[in-house]
Amino acid sequence: MTCILSFIVAFGVAAIVGQILIPLLRKWKAGQSIREDGPTWHMSKQGTPTMGGLMFILAIGVALALAGWEELRRGNWNHWYVFLFALVFGAIGFIDDFQKLRHHANEGLTAPQKFLLQLAAAIVFTTLLRREGYLTPDLYIPFLNVEIVGIPWVVFMVFAAFVMVGTVNAVNLTDGIDGLATGVTLPVALFYMAVSAWFGRTDLAVLSAALAGGLAAFLIYNFHPAKVFMGDTGSLFLGGMVCGLAFALDIPLVIPIIGLVYVAEVLSDIIQVVYFKKTGGKRFFRMAPLHHHLEMGGWSETKLFCVFSGATLLLCGLAFLGVMDRYPV
Repeated sequence: MTCILSFIVAFGVAAIVGQILIPLLRKWKAGQSIREDGPTWHMSKQGTPTMGGLMFILAIGVALALAGWEELRRGNWNHWYVFLFALVFGAIGFIDDFQKLRHHANEGLTAPQKFLLQLAAAIVFTTLLRREGYLTPDLYIPFLNVEIVGIPWVVFMVFAAFVMVGTVNAVNLTDGIDGLATGVTLPVALFYMAVSAWFGRTDLAVLSAALAGGLAAFLIYNFHPAKVFMGDTGSLFLGGMVCGLAFALDIPLVIPIIGLVYVAEVLSDIIQVVYFKKTGGKRFFRMAPLHHHLEMGGWSETKLFCVFSGATLLLCGLAFLGVMDRYPV
C-alpha cells in the first residue's frame, strides 16, 4: 500500500510540476543545444527546454517525505541515503546544464571535472553504506546464488567507484533521443521495487516506486515529440539511482543485466572511438552511440523507444529470477 501511495504521489507531483516548469524553462530560454555532429534531423529539436529532470527529482523527494515517513520513524535512513547520493549526481548535471545554457553551447563541465566530482560522490556513498552496515565486501553472483566473499575493502571500493561512475555516464549517454532514457529506466525502477518488496526492504521499495511514478509522469512530456528534455540534471540523477539502489540492495552485478541497453550504448561509443583511431578515420558504426546508428539505419525514435524499453522490461524479469534467492524470504 505504501508503494502505491509513493507511486501516486510522485506521479501527481511530477505531472503538476511539469505544467509549471516547462513554461518557465521556455521563459528563461533554457533550451537544449543540439550537437552539430549529431543527426541532421535533430536540429529541429534546438531550443527544446532542458533540465526537465527537476520535475521527477522534486516529485521523488516529496513522495519520500510522505510515503517514507514511517521508515524514518523506525530509524531507517537508507532510502534517503540513496536519494541524496543520486541528488549529488543530479547537482553535478545541473551545473553542467547551467554552464551549457550560459555559454549557449553543448559543452558544460570538462570531462576531468565531471569524473572527479562523480568519483568523490561514489566514494562517500560507498563509505556511508559500509558504516551503516548495508554493504558487505562480498559480491553476489546472480543466477548462481553464490558469493565471492572476503574481498579487501580497498579493492571493493575501487570496483564500486568504477561501477557507479560508469553506470551514471552510461545512463547519461542513453539520453540521446526522445523518451529513451526515461523509457529504459522505468522498467528498471519497477524491477527495484519488486526486488525490494521481495527482500522485505520496504524503504527501498518506497523509493523505487517513487522513481517509477516520477518517470511515468515525465514520460507524458518527454515522449516523442518531446516537449522537454531531462538534461544532464535528470540523466545523471537517474544513473545515481540505478547504481545506488543496486549497491544498497547489495546486488551490484545485476546492473549489466537490467542495464544491458546502457552497457550497449557505452560499448558502441568506445568501439567507435577505438576503431576510428586504429583505422585512421574509419567508422565501425554509422554514428555512435548505438541509438544514433540505428536511427541512421531507418529506425524511428518511437521504434527505438519501444524496442529498447521492451527489451529492458524482459531483462528485468529475467534478472528478478536471478536474484530472488539472494536473501531468505
